[in-house]
Amino acid sequence: MKVSSAIAEILQREGVDVIFGYPRNAVLETAAELGIRPIFVRQERTGVHMADALSRLTRGKRMGVFAMQHGPGTENAYGGVAQAYSESVPVLVLPQGYDRRIAHVPDNYNASISMRDVSKHAEPITVASETANILRRAFTQLRNGRLRPVIVEMPRDVLGEDIGDTLDYTPVVSTRSGPDPEAIRQAAKMLVEASRPVIHAGQGVHWANAYAPLRELAELLAAPVSTSLEGKSTFDETHPLALGSGGAAIPGQLRHFLNHSDVIFGIGCSFAQTDFGVSMPEGKRVIHATLDPADFNKKVTCELALMGDAALTLSMLVEACRTLIKEPRDPAPVAEEIARVEREWLSEWVPLLTSEDAPISPYRVLWDLQQEVDVANTIITHDAGSPRDQLSPFWKTTQPLTYLGWGKSTQLGYGLGLAMGAKFACPDKLCINVWGDAAIGFTGMDFETAVREKLPILSILLNNHSMAIELPQMPAATEKFRSTDISGHYADFAKALGGYGERVTDPADIRAAIRRGIEATERGQAALLEFMTTKETRASRL
Repeated sequence: MKVSSAIAEILQREGVDVIFGYPRNAVLETAAELGIRPIFVRQERTGVHMADALSRLTRGKRMGVFAMQHGPGTENAYGGVAQAYSESVPVLVLPQGYDRRIAHVPDNYNASISMRDVSKHAEPITVASETANILRRAFTQLRNGRLRPVIVEMPRDVLGEDIGDTLDYTPVVSTRSGPDPEAIRQAAKMLVEASRPVIHAGQGVHWANAYAPLRELAELLAAPVSTSLEGKSTFDETHPLALGSGGAAIPGQLRHFLNHSDVIFGIGCSFAQTDFGVSMPEGKRVIHATLDPADFNKKVTCELALMGDAALTLSMLVEACRTLIKEPRDPAPVAEEIARVEREWLSEWVPLLTSEDAPISPYRVLWDLQQEVDVANTIITHDAGSPRDQLSPFWKTTQPLTYLGWGKSTQLGYGLGLAMGAKFACPDKLCINVWGDAAIGFTGMDFETAVREKLPILSILLNNHSMAIELPQMPAATEKFRSTDISGHYADFAKALGGYGERVTDPADIRAAIRRGIEATERGQAALLEFMTTKETRASRL
């Protein structure tokens, strides 16, 4: 058995049924021989993004895998790996490498060295007989602890070597660990005694499938729940105790309750300092529960630290709190306060959300979109910049993993690959990416991948012919040289690539266009709706 065939066999034993990639990489062919579907992209970064979405939406049960050629292929994929690393998403990356004799020659890109800073583990296969051991280590890292990309570099010359007649490989196990029981008791006491506790949920709740105990704890304590962008959809945002999610833009009720809290319980979140996350107010008592101890006291000082799986942590907390309070607390006063503050905040945005002006308000587009789709059966993601800020505070999820949020890194063009990967993982869902005319410039050619691979996503493009979010910082460049202007007719672009394309200029046509776009996806056609919008730079920053 050749090394390339052994790797493909190991992937199959680990449950891999699709491999995203760009030729040439020998494993793409040997995987196809075994029945693993190869999906080829137009740009390597997008392929990593698709693998990222597959891992997220299946909670790693169908591990996202990306393979690419040595040299330029690995170089182009770097951004996608860095994005998955920043968002703590497990992806197995299989870069082909230069022959071992020249792997360390200057100017030859060495992925196991160069990608080490954006991966959990990086290792080359230098001896054919070690293939199974190296892949075993890789999958162990992918399925345990904090989840992040793993790199296994495959030098080109080693892929054709023999490992023997048989492959000794058993799929790896996944483990969970729970927090210190005494720390749980202390945390339960602090939460029960708090007069205004807030629960802040992150992506760890998704990975642990901890939605039921999160809701149980919130309802037991009558505690409002906020989420990070990555944690959005961990808690039903139509629930009376929901505060919504926050990033650079944030709902008014979320900021109000964080500012007026006395105890903040962060579960499955990093509390990382980022321009695109929820800033925590000073002077609060904080309980921080997460898998990775490196996150404790990184930015937010915690009084109590609970290290472990989010589901185990929440279940233990619920049990501990039940020994202190026998009946769930009355949620009515908290729910009424949330509703009142939300109404006051939303009233400031209704003019934009319902604007009849042309060019169209981007807020109107996204508000109408939410009214037209079946939110519970839709998976939506944003792109960086204005689309993220215009969508996240207002879109209310009702089911887990129906919003792919991100924001630790903000590479333009991420959303397209996420939507395509989502459609592959969940073919019965309507999968939407919302992007701007800047983002499409980075990964737009991969709309052709959606067409070719029969992944009928719905792309909502907000086109203001401008790098709008940069305008306040670049007045001279804009006025003197029009440096921030962008041009393009992207509906025609979509049609040229074989998809459905439609340009909308009148707000009265928004909903009908959305219905036509959805109908196109139901016919199996990738669709792009281009809305001509204002250069809106306002966001709900509180």
